[in-house]
Amino acid sequence: MDPADTSNPDPQGPPQEQPRHNAHPVAYRKERFLDSEAARPVRILSEYLDPLETFRREHVQDTIVFFGSARITPDGPFGRYYEEARVLARLLTEWSKSLGSHMHRYIVCSGGGGGIMEAANRGASEAGGRTIGLNIGLPHEQRPNPYISHNLCFEFHYFFMRKLWFAHLARALVVFPGGFGTLDELSEILTLEQTGKLARPIPILLYGSAYWKELINFEALVRHGMIDPKDLELFQFVDDPATALARLQAALGPEPAAAGPDFAPSRVSDSTGASSA
Repeated sequence: MDPADTSNPDPQGPPQEQPRHNAHPVAYRKERFLDSEAARPVRILSEYLDPLETFRREHVQDTIVFFGSARITPDGPFGRYYEEARVLARLLTEWSKSLGSHMHRYIVCSGGGGGIMEAANRGASEAGGRTIGLNIGLPHEQRPNPYISHNLCFEFHYFFMRKLWFAHLARALVVFPGGFGTLDELSEILTLEQTGKLARPIPILLYGSAYWKELINFEALVRHGMIDPKDLELFQFVDDPATALARLQAALGPEPAAAGPDFAPSRVSDSTGASSA
């Protein structure tokens, strides 16, 4: 046998070693594991870290959130709300662009679907601004509307992670007529405001006073002792884009730009019951 010949003369000899990346992928590349119940904490954390990295990269500082029904169409019985949400989003975006910050301030943010969400993203897009869509995967396949800025469209699986991103970057909330989803989102922010859990106020505008006063008897909640009279100061009713814009401008105003996403700090109670941000 030629000593220079290094081939294996035994056809039954040990098999050639396979590349490691083919035979044994690392855990974070195992799709079956990532979709498993055991990896749920990893998926939850991903829905925090991915938007966070994106907002930093895209220089997003804060948002104005629009809530409202996905069922409202421009030509339906509530069509005026679609058009007025579109107009208000356009006016807000024009104002935020005029602030001259190196960060993107008061970006219009919606739940990413149709109806009022589409109208908000559409108006901001028509003003030449960036606009965010926090979409959620649903059994009936809510799809992102086409007006969301390409790099600011997110798909969530977990409702509570989506709500976190609505709340922590929001500097104001505009709530148009809607159903269970809108009521859920509104109640979440009202509760955070009522309990002082967030260290900064979030102005809340209920757009369409006739709708909201018919839907929710806020005075009855006070009369029955379920909320305090001062809780009625947590929100204001508005009925046209110009008034809504003026109220938001008065509440927010120009502020110094931050270095990155401007989170609303959470207040944490210590063992004595005192709160700190």
